[in-house]
Amino acid sequence: MKNSRTKKLTTVGMLCAFAYVAVAVGRIPVILFLKYDPKDVVIVIGGLIFGPLTSLAMSAIVSVVEMVTISSTGIWGCVMNLLSSCSFACTAAFLYKRHRRRSGAIAALAAGWACQIAVMMLWNYLVAPIYMGYPREAVKALLLTAFLPFNLIKGGLNAGITFFIYKPIVTALRRLHLVETRKN
Repeated sequence: MKNSRTKKLTTVGMLCAFAYVAVAVGRIPVILFLKYDPKDVVIVIGGLIFGPLTSLAMSAIVSVVEMVTISSTGIWGCVMNLLSSCSFACTAAFLYKRHRRRSGAIAALAAGWACQIAVMMLWNYLVAPIYMGYPREAVKALLLTAFLPFNLIKGGLNAGITFFIYKPIVTALRRLHLVETRKN
């Protein structure tokens, strides 16, 4: 039992490190000041393997480390990163936990994508004026022209990339004996 917990902790730590590297070196400008990074792909993979609480923990760890090292948006950026990652990864992991099939993965990733869009539209409206220093009306104007397209692109990329790389990554982790083989 202790060996299993150690392997899980080691694997989750490794995935957190990969997620941080993804955000540190993988930022791609998409729309205006908004940049895509693939950290949520790694976070959701952790959640699909170990469950939604792992996605929550990984989101918190990576968001805080990002805040204190490379982010210029401070605590508000950390909160927004945490909300964005959790809304996608925790939703997908929660649903996939109940339906561990290809169709379940597709539905779970699509639901995570939709949840992330809804959550981020609301929170960008509420919080972006505070940390961006924009008037609420300016942020409201950006919701449909910048934030919605950005979140559509971001969530779509995250879901698509995850769908295609999840199985090879889990297979590799199983061969390394870092993840147990599921018994259905």
